[in-house]
Amino acid sequence: MSRPGTRVAKGSERDRLSGRFRRYAKVGTALGGVGARLAGQRYLGLPKDPAKNAAELRRALGGLKGPLMKVAQLIATVPEAMPDDYVRELSTLQSQAPAMGYAFVKRRMASELGPDWQARFDRFEPEAAAAASLGQVHRASALDGTALACKLQYPDMASAVEADLAQLRIIFGLYRRYDPTIDTRHILEEIGARLREELDYEREASHMRLYAAIFRGVEGVCVPKVRTKLSTGRLITMTWLDGKPLLEFRGATQEMRNRLAERLFHAWYIPFYRYGVLHGDPHLGNYSATHDGALNLLDFGCVRVFSPRFVGGVIALYRAIEANDEAAAVAAYEIWGFKGLTRPMVDALNLWARYLYAPLLEDRVRRIDEGTGVRFGAEVAAKVHREVRRLGGVAPPREFVLMDRSAIGLGSVFMHLNAELNWRHLFEALVEGFDGRRLGQTQAQALKAAGVPAAI
Repeated sequence: MSRPGTRVAKGSERDRLSGRFRRYAKVGTALGGVGARLAGQRYLGLPKDPAKNAAELRRALGGLKGPLMKVAQLIATVPEAMPDDYVRELSTLQSQAPAMGYAFVKRRMASELGPDWQARFDRFEPEAAAAASLGQVHRASALDGTALACKLQYPDMASAVEADLAQLRIIFGLYRRYDPTIDTRHILEEIGARLREELDYEREASHMRLYAAIFRGVEGVCVPKVRTKLSTGRLITMTWLDGKPLLEFRGATQEMRNRLAERLFHAWYIPFYRYGVLHGDPHLGNYSATHDGALNLLDFGCVRVFSPRFVGGVIALYRAIEANDEAAAVAAYEIWGFKGLTRPMVDALNLWARYLYAPLLEDRVRRIDEGTGVRFGAEVAAKVHREVRRLGGVAPPREFVLMDRSAIGLGSVFMHLNAELNWRHLFEALVEGFDGRRLGQTQAQALKAAGVPAAI
């Protein structure tokens, strides 16, 4: 049974009431120990140990898998949302989630590809190569010897998504009473829509085909190829891309770090400014790199299609900030979907916009953030939050959620790499001659060819 108005992903397991009840019980049990520890520290005077508390929370959420873990990853990228100890632990969730056992995997594979599924591979490794929030990846090889990655969804994820979103709705409601600065209703709608889409692996496969077409002929950005006959709504089989985690390149030469940062910039923003498509999950587990600096894109579940008008609004806000044009900034925010903005509220939002656009406004080689070295945007976000609260709060539009998340996530990676680039040159090359009508035509053609639904 589905929540009214909820689309059940094609090929996914149905959202069942019994599944939701099991999820409620599992979440309560897993988080109960952490809650008891925090309560004891607060009310019984037990010694406080933030690092230990954070580690326990990470272990609890990692064992739960599913959307709560993805939400924790998202929150960990938001400046000042959590203490540093918690951010460090939660940021490791995607790469350290416990995997399903092989006996379970075999049953899942048989349900997707049939009882003779093993005969369709030359080799299938029983141990998971990676385990994440909604599924895990196994290495395999095709009958023709091609190295493959098989991404298999965990069971009962539709029920888990709806159960966790229901609990998140309660948490956000309580948070609004405590701090009404940010109206979270649109944020919850956007998170819910994206999580439900991520259950549909056929949709993710179409995203992968779209990105492969976008980056065909672009040097240094690699996208896996889907093996359609070995894929279903809960299983994606794709070519395996060898590479190392991006953070292992922090000790590389400046030239190598700059090359990776430039390719990462292109990997996120060529699709957005030329096709109106944005990857909304810049988590470190979603890409790797080769020894010669090629960037591998590995996950395409959280992809959003934007209208050409919205993309134009992002560029318009940049031009408004560049020209210090308040009227143009108001018009740009309205294109984004902000409503009823007063002049003081626009001034507050511009604090954040000026920070995000700052590297694009200076025609020189620089780091993405030349501040104090704390988490990307933390100090500015805290200042904006205080000012918005003083002014009575604001309701960010749904489209803002993934844009902001991508900017924060990418900025954090650029800081980890300590990259030094002329960001203005990169950006201006992408937006030069922007034409919304032409973008609309290009977008429609690309989406149709890949089988991706149009913009929301």
